[in-house]
Order: sequence, then structure tokens, then C-alpha cells
Amino acid sequence: MLIDDKYTPDPYKLFSVSDPKPRRIHKASVRDRVLHQAVYRVLYQIFDPTFIFDSYSCRKKKGTHRAVCRLERFARKASRNFRKPVFVLQCDIRKFFDSVDQNVLLDLLRRRISCPETLRILEQIINSFETVPGKGLPLGNVTSQIFANIYLSELDQFVRHQFRTKYYLRYCDDFLFVDQSSEVLKKLILPLRSFLNSQLKLDLHDDKIIIRKFRQGIDYLGYVTRPYYRVLRTRTKWRILRRAEEGGVNDQPLCFYLGILSHCRSREIQNMLICLWSGQSRSRL
Repeated sequence: MLIDDKYTPDPYKLFSVSDPKPRRIHKASVRDRVLHQAVYRVLYQIFDPTFIFDSYSCRKKKGTHRAVCRLERFARKASRNFRKPVFVLQCDIRKFFDSVDQNVLLDLLRRRISCPETLRILEQIINSFETVPGKGLPLGNVTSQIFANIYLSELDQFVRHQFRTKYYLRYCDDFLFVDQSSEVLKKLILPLRSFLNSQLKLDLHDDKIIIRKFRQGIDYLGYVTRPYYRVLRTRTKWRILRRAEEGGVNDQPLCFYLGILSHCRSREIQNMLICLWSGQSRSRL
């Protein structure tokens, strides 16, 4: 069908998940998912070398744990090994996947892709979904992951060239800055908002613009990072324990939960999980 130029995307199947906040997932057909994987592999090789080092979402040898470790390293350097106060500015983009402008995304793709057949396939994938006319990417497509990084790479380049800040990292649409001065961080908000509005047609989430002292604890990517140690986010901890008490721990291997907990101070909750898992296993026998 691709060779004969007869391919058209199938409709998506919609379902919702709540883990923890509700999300609407659009699942593509098996045929389309095979195509999405092929497209992803090609785009990754072309675009990943252009991304900054401190972009951590959906990239090889990156991920949430490396991003959290990088935050701790930034704070340690900026605070001179935690001897001076240091501040963190956290920002989030309002409804990012629903707000991606499809024309802007296609323009970014055309900068590095000239093959008309490939561009036609990319346009079909992008236009196969919209929240409002001309906007939106589906949560559930593997292509949405690389499209998001391509789109927000523009923000990364803006930050690197305009702010020349040493301590900036991004995981998808959650990004942060570390600095010794809270006033310096406050001055970044307006130009960030202006750039996102004018160039990417996105908005900052006003309720999620936060400036905190690092020693108060920075809640980022599931962990709360403080000087010298980190702990699991409280909501995540209670959700894991609740599932374990309800018997849900058997829905995931114990090593799944212990793997999450191994990246933070968590001996007490690990012991509780092991006891709950052992008791449930014996009761099932």
C-alpha cells in the first residue's frame, strides 16, 4: 500500500487510564503501529544527534532516573556541594500533546527531511488525529514521542542560546532550571512564555510554575530530591502500598516495585512490600 501510494491510517481506538491522573489513550491498529515503529527508527537516527544532552524523555541511555540524578548533580555544583543556597525553577506546558500545532511540527520535519514520499507519510500520521483543527498528537503513538522531542528541541535551543544557562534539563514538557539566585530564575519566566507562545503556539501552565529552595525538596519525575538523598513521592508511595494491600502486587513482579524504590531512600517501604508479597504468595499456595 505504501509503494502504491494507497495507504491511509486506520481509526484509533480510545480508552482511558488513571495512573494516577486520568489520560485518554488513542491506540492505533496493529498495521499502523508497525508503520509507526519503522518511522520512529528512521526519525530517531536523523534527529536524536541534534538534541541537547539534557533532554531525557524517550531517548536511549536517558530516562527519568538519569534526569533525577542530573538534577542532583546540577544542585550540587550550583550550591558548591550544598554549602550555599540554591533555587530551582520548575515549568510545565499546559496540555502539551493536545496543543501541538501540526503545521509547526511539519515545518520542523521539513528542515531535515526532503523525501516527498516520506513527508507524505508523516503528514498522514500527524493529520490522523486532532483535538481541535490543526492541533494535537495522540497519547499512545510511538511517533508522538519523537515528534514531542523534535517540537520541544526548539525550546532547548532557545534556552541554550538566549539564556546561556548552565543548569537546564527537560523531560518531555516538564523542564527546570537551577541557579543560586531566585531573582535570576524569575526573570526567565516572561521570555520563556513569549517564546512558547510566538514560536511553538504553546502556553506555560501557570499553576505549575514553581520556584523553590533545593533544600526544601524538589518533586520531579516521581521522586523528591533533597541535599544528599532522595525519597519517593508521597502519592506514589501510598499508591504502591495500597495496591499491595489489595493484592495488586501480584499483578506486577515484586522486582518491578523494588526497581523503582532502589533509586531512593526506601528501606522501610521495601520491607513492607516484601512482607505483603510473601504473605499473599503463601495464601495463594
